[in-house]
Amino acid sequence: MNTNQQPSSQAHKASLLQRSSKPVYVALLIILFLFLLLDYLPGMHAPSSWVTPPVALFLGLAFALVCGQAYPKFNKKVSKYLLQYSVVGLGFGMNLQASLQSGKEGMAFTVISVIGTMLIGWVIGRRFLKVSRDTSYLISSGTAICGGSAIAAVGPVLKAKDEDMSVALGTIFILNAIALFIFPAIGHALDMSQQEFGTWAAIAIHDTSSVVGAGAAYGEEALQVATTIKLTRALWIIPLAFATSFIFKSKGQKISIPWFIFFFVLAMIFNTYVLDASEVGRSIGAGINTFARKTLTITLFFIGASLSRDVLKAVGVKPLVQGVLLWIVISLSTLAYIYL
Repeated sequence: MNTNQQPSSQAHKASLLQRSSKPVYVALLIILFLFLLLDYLPGMHAPSSWVTPPVALFLGLAFALVCGQAYPKFNKKVSKYLLQYSVVGLGFGMNLQASLQSGKEGMAFTVISVIGTMLIGWVIGRRFLKVSRDTSYLISSGTAICGGSAIAAVGPVLKAKDEDMSVALGTIFILNAIALFIFPAIGHALDMSQQEFGTWAAIAIHDTSSVVGAGAAYGEEALQVATTIKLTRALWIIPLAFATSFIFKSKGQKISIPWFIFFFVLAMIFNTYVLDASEVGRSIGAGINTFARKTLTITLFFIGASLSRDVLKAVGVKPLVQGVLLWIVISLSTLAYIYL
């Protein structure tokens, strides 16, 4: 009888903790907003500058691991759309010709790296670690293109089970969070230029959110290069989904197209040829871009708060090892491409 009651008691305690943590969650969110808005007040830039994308992500992660998920559905939905709006807003601070020129070399490497990552991931996951077919393929897809977005797009085409999707997303999420913290530090240690770091981050970091966050932490040019290359890379979701359908003989499955990338390009075009033509227009573009960076910071808090202890338990050792090994391979190969 005690054995049966113990899981129920633990679940009840977890539920109580989750409910009591909701005010803490709301308070953290309000504090983040207030600190970010301080930047608009004269002389208050210093305290506002402490709230960076890594700090916001860390606060979200810490809350989720200590208190659990307060509003899981809200986090998932808001982080998805707020990230897309933030990326489009960043386009209003970029010049089309300069962005294309700075990201041209990285785009050339994209084709090789996407195909190479898929092949190497399959070998590591299936041949050496014996990870299940769908989980291994999803982790490779997320590493090759754009993290969770690629997994979400390819999963239905692959007809992957929920547990395979959860494990792949959990693996990518963990590595993605780590990357946001360590990549800028490694970039500075290697004395990488803005161009070099932007290219490296765009190819070696999984999700768009952390790519943009790491680029913003490193510098303005790194942000532009990283965003341009990453969003160009994200378009590979479409051919990958079609290739997956052909390889695994899946028919009639809906393919999710990242339409926000096209709006990002339109924002860059509008900024380049309309807003940049006048002083007032440049001020408007800069204002939208600045606000987009702040919403991106809030997005990373939501993303961090979406993690749960259950996800960490579900990942397991082998999928995580596959993700880490594949991540090391693509990081080192990209560094070799940049320096050689």
